[in-house]
Amino acid sequence: MTIKVIRPGLFSTFQDTGRVGFQHWGVPVNGAMDQDAHALANLLVGNPATAATLEITLQGPVLCFQAQALIALAGADLGARLDGVALQPGHAVRIKPGAMLRFETREYGARAYLAVAGGYLLTPVMNSASTYSRGGFGGLSGRALQAGDVIPICSSFANPVRLNIPAGWRLGAPTRPASIRVLPGREWADFTETARHDFLHEPYQLTAASDRMGYRLDGATLDLTQPRQLLSESVAFGTVQVPAGGQPIVLMADRQTTGGYPRIAQVASVDLPRLAQLLPGDEIRFSLIDLPTAQALFVARAHALERLEAAH
Repeated sequence: MTIKVIRPGLFSTFQDTGRVGFQHWGVPVNGAMDQDAHALANLLVGNPATAATLEITLQGPVLCFQAQALIALAGADLGARLDGVALQPGHAVRIKPGAMLRFETREYGARAYLAVAGGYLLTPVMNSASTYSRGGFGGLSGRALQAGDVIPICSSFANPVRLNIPAGWRLGAPTRPASIRVLPGREWADFTETARHDFLHEPYQLTAASDRMGYRLDGATLDLTQPRQLLSESVAFGTVQVPAGGQPIVLMADRQTTGGYPRIAQVASVDLPRLAQLLPGDEIRFSLIDLPTAQALFVARAHALERLEAAH
């Protein structure tokens, strides 16, 4: 019971909720860039939200299913077609052996997530199936898919799960520029008043030098009130660091475990999925919120996910 990779796509890797609890050993968390879309794809096929999905970036693979399966896509619309018929994100379908899934013209978003009922049969590394391509472990041989790969899966005769998907969980064509909410970072007060103003009122553009490790932004230069030497400290998904050049970097799912650049801000976790779906050239505008607001947004999203999990 397998899937054969006919063409691998641009960068397709297996991801789950991450490799938690090993950062003190220098091991990155990894995991899905868009955790909302990852969870939704799993719930659509009756999997726990923690199961691995295939994270597909921009240009999708061509896959041949060699067993009956129940599958679902969520996140970006990358033009998926199942045996020539359009397969929209947010829907589960049951497929027969020999079915071909391919991706054609991208409509919106950067990353789609493919879930298979019963899950992919991958060997966990440090309690996670997430791929860490820089380290060469996790997922399928620690790398992105290659032509000729054979992916073991659980065959499924299940019917699609009936879910009432809340508004906001289906990714649509994004607004421009993207509005991303942040909290003040550890060194917020060490930046000049002009830098803090510009960070919140000027647009930043995602550059081509961006990947799962970090998004490099181009925009107004952010200066410190005076040069500082910082000890490396732990960083998180969404930490906004500012290196010597003054252009911010937003750390993403494959971030390093520690960093020594000044941290001007921290992206609110509720907006990380939106950030994960942006492309080079997209504009971002940051807005400041306080910790109680960020916590309330996080709790509301967690409760929505719990209701979805309870429904399947």
